[in-house]
Amino acid sequence: MKDARAHALTPAINARYQTLAKRIQHLPPTGSRPLTVAGKVAGWITAKATRHLAGLPGIHIEDEAVHITAAAGQRKPLNAVMAELAVTLRDAGCLRTWRDELLDVVGEGRRLAVIERAAVRPLGLLTKAVHLNAWTPDGKLWIARRALSKSTDPGMWDTLVGGLAGAGESLDVSLLRESNEEAGLIANDIEDRSPLRVILRMHRRLPEGYQVEDVLVSDCVLAESVTPRNLDGEVSEIRRVDIDELWAMVEAGDFTREAELVVLEGLRKRVHEGLIP
Repeated sequence: MKDARAHALTPAINARYQTLAKRIQHLPPTGSRPLTVAGKVAGWITAKATRHLAGLPGIHIEDEAVHITAAAGQRKPLNAVMAELAVTLRDAGCLRTWRDELLDVVGEGRRLAVIERAAVRPLGLLTKAVHLNAWTPDGKLWIARRALSKSTDPGMWDTLVGGLAGAGESLDVSLLRESNEEAGLIANDIEDRSPLRVILRMHRRLPEGYQVEDVLVSDCVLAESVTPRNLDGEVSEIRRVDIDELWAMVEAGDFTREAELVVLEGLRKRVHEGLIP
């Protein structure tokens, strides 16, 4: 019975995965230009953001690209230029929600600076999202519903743990921090998790810009004695679902696109390992 179920799930998972991939791989927004930071290719800046940044120290606009550098003449280091840029975009209405969180600015594989999280999409900067597929010993998956107060995808279902890596953090540290904030988990709870792996690099046009994001996932089985609980107020409900209910929710479109991608990856991995109950 187990083998038959896994055999039936595999083509459905693959078909759903391919359909989803087409919905999250977009060309840059119309009118956007390549962006360099400190001489390294780093993103795609929207036409609206470009207009509002014209004339700022450290911003050099050319027909084919926009360049951000330290403003030596004004004695502004690169991070100060990035901070002023973010405030300017906020005041111009280009940002969705100010977060007071810093993310790394990465170009050509190097960390170049830091910037306010809300500003990364208008600039099309690369972000890294870490997720945890947390299973129960009997093969159910823990999932979390996003709070209605969330600025993106409020009320939709999500992975138990998912968030962006912060400035200066290693990916493992980011996962541990998010696991604690979103699910009340401590390091011992997930010490047997699998190494984080990149599923894909997502390219999505958004109302405020361009989402360029590496999606990473780790898998673990939480002990029966561990009950996740949200600590940061960004989750309205946590529950565990069996494979049938999980698949019905996937087909109904109850998950965010990124969460669905991670869930499908988790299902595919468990089918491959013969762990579908």
